[in-house]
Amino acid sequence: MTPVELREGDLDEFFRVPFEIYPPDSPYVTPMRADLERYLDPARNPLMRDGGGKLTFFTAWRDGRPVGRVTAHTHPASNTRHGTRRCQFGYFDCEDDVDTARALFDAAESFARDQGCDELVGSFNLTAMQQAGVLTEGFENQPYTDMVWGAPHLPRLLQTCGYEAVFPMSTFEFEVGARTADALLGDRQRAVLSDPDWTWKPITRGEFKARFEEARQCLNDGFSDNPMFVPLSPAEFDFQAGEMMWIVDPRIACVAHYKGEPAGVVICIPDLNPFQKATRGRVGLMTLIHFLRERLRRRRAVIIFYSVRRALHGRGLNGAMLHRVVKALFAGGYRRCGVTWIADENTASLRQMEKLGATRLQRLHLFRKGL
Repeated sequence: MTPVELREGDLDEFFRVPFEIYPPDSPYVTPMRADLERYLDPARNPLMRDGGGKLTFFTAWRDGRPVGRVTAHTHPASNTRHGTRRCQFGYFDCEDDVDTARALFDAAESFARDQGCDELVGSFNLTAMQQAGVLTEGFENQPYTDMVWGAPHLPRLLQTCGYEAVFPMSTFEFEVGARTADALLGDRQRAVLSDPDWTWKPITRGEFKARFEEARQCLNDGFSDNPMFVPLSPAEFDFQAGEMMWIVDPRIACVAHYKGEPAGVVICIPDLNPFQKATRGRVGLMTLIHFLRERLRRRRAVIIFYSVRRALHGRGLNGAMLHRVVKALFAGGYRRCGVTWIADENTASLRQMEKLGATRLQRLHLFRKGL
């Protein structure tokens, strides 16, 4: 077999890799090329620009075509907060060939050592609200927005390269029916919904900036004790979430206030993956037509995250918020909803999935190697 050639920093060919190695009918959905360009630009991505992180990316070539890719980056704020010397990899897509995978990870590991790191862990796809994990089960299922998909051979290649699976996670999917929301109601949730001290603020385009700043505050406070979490700066949050202004459906996302102060948030958006798959990740003459077509027939939504401030845990707010959102989903014509990754150790969120009758869509793990 022809030896593999490695190239660093070639964005066009990095973007091409999945289209070269995965069949057109695979569940893979590319990020928009313009978004990928932003994520991989250290001068624009605040994780690198403001936080002092270092970033590089590699493309593997064989016989004149790109057949593998991976990013490697450091996250100094995460290492400081969690007492680690970790480098993170992301966007790992590769042909089913061990030599190609080894070439990519040899380069990523060399970068990690040069940055003074003692482990390489992934997958983390770079942004403030990161896609995380390598798919290990559920390869046949179509992912929702902000979920990853990778071929079944990727975990095997990682293990062959010396990486171990850690930190198990799952994504979920549930049917949005007339009575789905009622399964979330108990005495505490009903008390919240009937108490005038609790108010509900839709995320409209006109008040988007104010609501999303409140969402950032609720996320940072509610997730503060979660493993690997690092509080997000306004710039980091806006870097990815700011673009939601153009796609948000104000009926299905809200910020809850308690006595006039932000208390909790549910960010739920229409599933954009059918649109992105139709465009193949590029803006062109048909982009607007694809967008309008998918908007007219959308039946899938995805909950990106939900969070309640720690001082209000145990009050029933989480279930009350989800109840309102699921009711709005049904009224808006949505019939299926995905939920992005939940760690196995997050028993509270897993209980919410049980109440919703959600089924596991994907199984994911981080993969780690000591250096």
